[in-house]
Amino acid sequence: MAETPIVVGVGDFVNRSTSLSDAHEPLTLILNAINLALDDTSLPTDKRQKLQSAIDSIDVVRTWTWPYDDLPLSIAQNLGVNPKHRFYSDHGGNKPAKLFDQAARRISQGETKVAIVTGGEALASLTACAAAKKLPPPGWTKTKQAVDSVFSPTGRDLGTDLGAVHSVGAPIHIYPLFENAFRASRGQSIAENHEESARLYAEFAAVAEKQPYAWNYGKPAATQKDIGTVTKRNRMIYPLLMNAFNTINLAGACILTSVSFAQELGIPQRKWIYALGGAGTQDSNNFWDRPNFHTSPSIARSIDAALSISGLTKEDIDLHDFYSCFPIVPKVAAQHLGLHITGPRSKPITLLGGLTSFGGAGNDYSMHAITELTRQLRRGAGRNGLILANGGVMTYQHVLCLSTMRRRDGSPYPEKDVLPEYVTDIPVPKVIAKVEREEEAVVETYTVEFKRDNSPLRACVVGRLRNSGERFVANHGDEATLKQLSSWDGGEKIGRAGRVYSDGTRNLFMLGRAGKL
Repeated sequence: MAETPIVVGVGDFVNRSTSLSDAHEPLTLILNAINLALDDTSLPTDKRQKLQSAIDSIDVVRTWTWPYDDLPLSIAQNLGVNPKHRFYSDHGGNKPAKLFDQAARRISQGETKVAIVTGGEALASLTACAAAKKLPPPGWTKTKQAVDSVFSPTGRDLGTDLGAVHSVGAPIHIYPLFENAFRASRGQSIAENHEESARLYAEFAAVAEKQPYAWNYGKPAATQKDIGTVTKRNRMIYPLLMNAFNTINLAGACILTSVSFAQELGIPQRKWIYALGGAGTQDSNNFWDRPNFHTSPSIARSIDAALSISGLTKEDIDLHDFYSCFPIVPKVAAQHLGLHITGPRSKPITLLGGLTSFGGAGNDYSMHAITELTRQLRRGAGRNGLILANGGVMTYQHVLCLSTMRRRDGSPYPEKDVLPEYVTDIPVPKVIAKVEREEEAVVETYTVEFKRDNSPLRACVVGRLRNSGERFVANHGDEATLKQLSSWDGGEKIGRAGRVYSDGTRNLFMLGRAGKL
């Protein structure tokens, strides 16, 4: 008989100090979060120890902070357990939800008795060490990978692919391609879209101001004016106050078990939150191989499948937390579910305050969404909640549904993934890496990278050849094109016509007469 998976304990731990003497590694933060999750079960000491001893599964979201040899093993050794399942994920913001979903499935199938799903970052401490030109304290876990120099925790090598040839590949380059296309598809001007984004993130900031585990907790929330005004500090592409803020010290942990073991231990039912189901899939890793730039098939399908497999409709959801590394992700999710992007809502779309104000927490942001959703469901803020965990460059998604109630039809937890790994059934335009000859073309989407003084540096254009409809990636071909693409005036640039050619290395695009795709 299938078991019913539930959350029985959650814990979050934040180290707000950036003093080198308080530079605690992720392992320490994670262990603190797990201990808080054990405390959260409200079990007496003997039963709490029985629960801890029964931990037979530890899943850990990969940390950016430190190159651990085997972080799940280190956690297990510190807890005094020897779990048969230990897993350390790849990088990705979808991983907290995916690992949780998989742990719930193993519990349902009787493969796991007690599961820990956890993760943590100490990027604020690591950044403080780098600023002081010092290595982290000697007490940090020794690793086979020698750490003999101060390094940037978020450095990125663009590689050598089609995007890299055109100096585009980092999230701050790619997410604006989707933002501009989504904006244009809704008939918004750049100014209108910018105002909407600033309003959205001001609303998120107000949530983080009162969220006890947020990095900005207790600080005056950034206002719409603060977020929307471009300055030397709040510089473009997206103004920095619309970017994920990763220099935090945060860890989160969830404890899952079955209803039967929770009853055996005597965990109070007020602590039980039911895992109903989850689903996830991904679009192409290459941004140039997406069907279009104004929708996200992976977001839409992951949300729809998670609701369906959980026996819920979108109207049943009372609480949402949408991943929000940049405004485009919650915008796309809200539109798909028919929710207001900004303004008064009866149903929240963030429980934490977003990756700018709560803190990016590396890959682990949505772990904190799971813990907070659990707390809010327990205290009666709603019956059902949905979490969208996003990773890559709006690439891979995983969606979870949690509830105060069992699955409505009494069926067991879904026994397998309901979506394929990739979305492959939507046509994608043929992409040409190098334009063979100068041709007429139109802009499909675009973005502009800016210098630190907010003057335009480089444009990236994704366009289509007029005759064949083939897609290409290009940089601006002249200063006039760069000036037009970086201006908020002059009308919509998406759909504008021009000419594209290759200089032998890169494709270059120049705007010309007005036209439509």
